[in-house]
Amino acid sequence: MKIIIKFASVNAEAELFNTPTGRAIYDALPIRENVNRWGEEIYFGVGVHSPLEPEAKAEVAVGDLAYWPNMPAFCIFFGPTPVSSGENPVAASPVNVFGRLTMSDPDKLTQIPDGENLTVEKVD
Repeated sequence: MKIIIKFASVNAEAELFNTPTGRAIYDALPIRENVNRWGEEIYFGVGVHSPLEPEAKAEVAVGDLAYWPNMPAFCIFFGPTPVSSGENPVAASPVNVFGRLTMSDPDKLTQIPDGENLTVEKVD
């Protein structure tokens, strides 16, 4: 399941995994929201409600897409967050990793400001 995340200055392609959360997010597209920044994480509200899956975890990898049930939110990790102790991103609490960025340079996401609008769409 391929998607594109469109910001004003950057487009990020990604693939969603065939998991309950990945399918629910894909079925909810398109999404248009304003983003929040938390360190090197971008997150935004999503109208999907999914329970934590057995593989849920707080420490994720650069490029992971995850679902945080507390908001609920769609999270894009591209570097350390305020609770990271090293280079790996760490979510505020366990998340369902449901996809992965396929763009070659996720560092481009550092230029996305808090409050910027985005669109997430299916790629045919």
